[in-house]
Amino acid sequence: MKKKECPSCAMEIDNKAKECPICGYEFATFNTSQRVVAVLLILVILWFLVF
Repeated sequence: MKKKECPSCAMEIDNKAKECPICGYEFATFNTSQRVVAVLLILVILWFLVF
């Protein structure tokens, strides 16, 4: 089972957890459309910086 560290309390928790059971920290979740938009924005910014 993979583990990740909570940035709030530094406890090792399950990698699939959406919230830390110790301190209640909520991990950010990004859906596919948000990732596509972010990549497109980065590409547009790089395009304008290069040309």
